Amino acid sequence: MWVLCAVGRCVFFTVIYQQRQVAIFIDREDLKRDSVMKSVRNNINARVLITIAVICGMMLFSLALAGGNNSSAQSGSSEVEQSSVNIKPASRTVKMRVTAYCTCPKCCGQYSDGYTANGHRVRQGDRFVAADPKYHFGTEMVVPGYNNGQTVEVLDRGGVIKGDRLDVFFNCHQEALEWGVQYLDVEILK
Repeated sequence: MWVLCAVGRCVFFTVIYQQRQVAIFIDREDLKRDSVMKSVRNNINARVLITIAVICGMMLFSLALAGGNNSSAQSGSSEVEQSSVNIKPASRTVKMRVTAYCTCPKCCGQYSDGYTANGHRVRQGDRFVAADPKYHFGTEMVVPGYNNGQTVEVLDRGGVIKGDRLDVFFNCHQEALEWGVQYLDVEILK
């Protein structure tokens, strides 16, 4: 911890410029008197490096001050981690007409090549949906009764999938037929 305080209070770095070595020592008191800036006034690169060093030094100094008491810092960080775990992403629920499909020619016609509209290669066990273009590729949704209530992504489009319609994907044509047509409250995650 004392190392962070020392580094935060004073920053020492070396600039190699025009094949010579210039050592610059920055202290908070020197910054008040502006003596460091006067010595490198004609060297723009050195000024940029000094500014970066001062900012880094101030950040390290503030980190050292904030982390002075290790037990409180650790308990504070665990509180933040715990609270971030409980935060649920913003979502909305939309009543949708949900049908099902597979990659067979009966379901997909000329597009039964095993690739979705966004180029995803369909694999055994995949779970995703086809949706209207107003739902961007990658939008996550929770469809009740599909994929054990886990989120699925929009990876496909469909000719008749417009508005609040959704097509859930199954690997087997029989499973798609058994799904039928359902009207469900679909949760759309942001």
